[in-house]
Amino acid sequence: MVTNTGPEATEPMLDVRGLTIRYGGSVALCDVTLEVKANEIFGIIGPANAGKTSFLRALNRMSDFVQGMEVKGSVRLAGRDIASVRNVYALRRSIGVVFPLPVGLPLSIYDNVALAPRMRGVKARAQLDEIVERCLRRAALWDEVKDRLRNLGSLLSGGQQQRLTIARALSQDPELLLLDEFSIAIDPVTTMRIEEVLKELRHEMTIVLVTNLVQQARRLADRTAFFLGSRCIEVANTEELFTGTVKDQRTRDYVEGRYG
Repeated sequence: MVTNTGPEATEPMLDVRGLTIRYGGSVALCDVTLEVKANEIFGIIGPANAGKTSFLRALNRMSDFVQGMEVKGSVRLAGRDIASVRNVYALRRSIGVVFPLPVGLPLSIYDNVALAPRMRGVKARAQLDEIVERCLRRAALWDEVKDRLRNLGSLLSGGQQQRLTIARALSQDPELLLLDEFSIAIDPVTTMRIEEVLKELRHEMTIVLVTNLVQQARRLADRTAFFLGSRCIEVANTEELFTGTVKDQRTRDYVEGRYG
């Protein structure tokens, strides 16, 4: 794992240049250029079909497995050009992803979290126990499940499954954590709990958060990008995006709820 030196690091954790994504003849994202600093929460807001999810897909090379998805431009993670990485699975171990709906594997709570460590060669039970407890604690789930780790993860509530998904992503010790509308199917109380988890995790990793909830971006993100019509309209410090002078009136109209 790359050791981050904080938001003022000279080299960005994520450096995206001229990113364009097509699905067949349809353009999902056009010429996006932006940087994400180390150890920041970087928010992405915008209406549906603005290219936000496609952007996340490109960051961990989901395009390798999505038929018809064509990616042009460059993405560098901690100085590495991801297009040149031969072992895509190794790349993905450094990039955790949490999707809009929790995807609980048909395994026990314990095995959901232990799966990735086992795949990278961790076999000692004591070491696996430590990883599982640490990741469940970091996902604010340990106290609720510690007495039923052998139960199926799919039997947990929706909010608990979402936190289990986060714990599973954390078990890879990612440099970069991608979240795609994680709160879409969970209650407000659980959403706030996960938001507190993310505020703590930003000290250990970089987080890119796609959300349709503009106030969530305002609560969490250090900086925020506004996507519209397959383009990145602008990037700014989050509070300035909401209260300061924006470069494009469309951004102001969106954050003030005039459309979306």
